[in-house]
Amino acid sequence: MAISTSVISLNTISYSRSSSHSYLSPPKPYVPSCTLPNSNSLRKLLITTSSSSEMGPTSDTLNFSRQPEMPSVSPFGLSMNELGKPSYKWRRVLLKVSGEALAGDQSQTIDPKITMAIAREVASVTRLGIEVALVVGGGNIFRGSSWAGSGGLDRSSADYIGMLATVMNAIFLQATMESIGIPTRVQTAFRMSEVAEPYIRRRAVRHLEKGRVVIFAAGTGNPFFTTDTAAALRCAEINAEVVLKATNVDGVYDDDPRSNPHARLLHTLTYQDVTSRDLSVMDMTAITLCQENNIPVVVFNINKAGNISKAIKGERVGTLIGADMEVHHSKNMKQT
Repeated sequence: MAISTSVISLNTISYSRSSSHSYLSPPKPYVPSCTLPNSNSLRKLLITTSSSSEMGPTSDTLNFSRQPEMPSVSPFGLSMNELGKPSYKWRRVLLKVSGEALAGDQSQTIDPKITMAIAREVASVTRLGIEVALVVGGGNIFRGSSWAGSGGLDRSSADYIGMLATVMNAIFLQATMESIGIPTRVQTAFRMSEVAEPYIRRRAVRHLEKGRVVIFAAGTGNPFFTTDTAAALRCAEINAEVVLKATNVDGVYDDDPRSNPHARLLHTLTYQDVTSRDLSVMDMTAITLCQENNIPVVVFNINKAGNISKAIKGERVGTLIGADMEVHHSKNMKQT
């Protein structure tokens, strides 16, 4: 029977055991008192064992330079991703706030209570890891379509003045959000370098990835387009999953609730319903852009506490207009 021989190689120091003294342990290597061993000094421990001819020679290599990988499992049986990032319906959203909503009860141009309520609810969802971008209107200060033709003011000039009004609202919202610790960036469709960044799509996406709220101002930068169209456009550009339209009403009604007390709130709609019934939700350009890019739209009341955070999380609130509703509508038509 062959005598097994083990050779231990520790850097340049090696020890051999003879068959007559196989029961003895090899002497410990000398380590100077001024030097402490570390993981880098223990490169490799090679143990080679030669046994009987029936088993054949075997060799195993143990590498101490790599740390063992620990499974990322929480004490509750969930993975770290599942524990750290709860599942919400939307992960990146675009919130459209109309200028009229910022005015509150219309007693002043901008109601600080409204802007603070928006800031607090946006803060509550950004801490959950949801990325939020905003498009703000300017109707509380100046509406270009209403002033066109007054005093010789052409439509293009009136729309540019309205775009400047959206910048004023955006700066006000930014100041309110940053006062409670929300990092915020304002990006304008045309250059106003002293007060805001120019709109750059990749930069906007990077801000969102870093947890900052991005406020898009100045509409699309072109006259004859509304801020609703700007919201649909920016939503498609930054790959947001939904447009959340915050208004002063609970959602979309089948008639004007201000003139008809029996008007019925519609909880779900298709894009075709909006265009065929001429419902005043968004302008046709914005609705068509959302339809072509399969972007759902949620219309809800901004004045009810908690509605913004509910809408951003994907909870049922207001009226949902979207591609899913198209499929649901077609199934109902087949059944009837």
